[in-house]
Amino acid sequence: MSAKLGLTSFGGPIAHLGYFHDEYVRRRKWMDEKSYADLVALCQFLPGPASSQVGIGIGLVRAGLWGGFIAWLGFTFPSVIASVLFAWLMQGFDIASSGWIHGLKIVAVAIVAHAILGMGQKLAPDRNRASIAVAAAAIALLWQTAYAQFLIIILAGILGLWLYHKSSVMQTHSLHITISKRFAIGCLALFVLLLFGLPVIRQSTGIEWIALFDSFYRSGSLVFGGGHVVLPMLEREVVPTGWVSGADFLAGYGAAQAVPGPLFTFASYLGALSGGAAGAAIATVAIFLPAFLLVVGALPFWNVLRSSPKIQGALVGINAAVVGILIAALYDPLWTTAIQAPVDFALALLLFILLVFWKLPPWIVVLSGALGGVIIGYIN
Repeated sequence: MSAKLGLTSFGGPIAHLGYFHDEYVRRRKWMDEKSYADLVALCQFLPGPASSQVGIGIGLVRAGLWGGFIAWLGFTFPSVIASVLFAWLMQGFDIASSGWIHGLKIVAVAIVAHAILGMGQKLAPDRNRASIAVAAAAIALLWQTAYAQFLIIILAGILGLWLYHKSSVMQTHSLHITISKRFAIGCLALFVLLLFGLPVIRQSTGIEWIALFDSFYRSGSLVFGGGHVVLPMLEREVVPTGWVSGADFLAGYGAAQAVPGPLFTFASYLGALSGGAAGAAIATVAIFLPAFLLVVGALPFWNVLRSSPKIQGALVGINAAVVGILIAALYDPLWTTAIQAPVDFALALLLFILLVFWKLPPWIVVLSGALGGVIIGYIN
């Protein structure tokens, strides 16, 4: 069943949650409405790909650890295959400078702008949260280091705790979890051990595959807000190191919008470009492993955490910072690379209108952008 969703779930994380609700709650009745809402809230709270984490959580609640793994594999594998095939096409035909690739870069601009609009209205609607978002964007743009995003999120959480610690706590309902708290603590400990231990091993050994695993594991560990927000983190990990060129990075990101399943499988494309099939496997496992460890580790404690106004206050600040990080990604590397002439901006506006007001499916917008890029190539 998860494989069916992996093959047909276009439209990004919000759409994925709708597919899950329709299939697992409404049709199959594997979870009730309250439990599903609690699970979605948990996965929004954790860093990583929210829709994938919800799928993993449904599998865990339904059939334990193996159920979580199978649910993740079915939902993710079709997108991984499509991403790797596109990477091999890029290598085999040297098409990085083609007009349609330029169009895909412009598609990425429109899609991220659309994401910012929706997230900003929901996560930064007032003066305090908008200010946090703008400050986060400025820091992300002016201080481009590997740990900048992590520090932004920490500071935003502290600000949120200070500003919103007295906010009312939403009513919660308990999830029925069979995972033991001891095993959950072990998963959380492994998550932290890998997060801080891999950079040390990377520096001391210089082994390429460890460096690759570290880069993608850290990206999956420190990203709040889902697939679009992982863009600046991944770009700073793979482009300066020379694993992937800037042009190939943005071309793949544009193409990823036309692929069903989680956007985090963009890592599979990057891994395939940098290290072939082995690189794709390492990148895929590394970027999703934090999501699995965090869901397993947090589920047994979620009923307690959700009742804390301090936790929810910190989350308000973190969510606002996510909007700012996404604004920074819209400018660099997306805008600075894709929008090079007035005609590029005109195409980006057209694609944005198709997404926001015409509400066309993303795959149609992607194809329109690719065609527009070809036309621009002939004009120029």
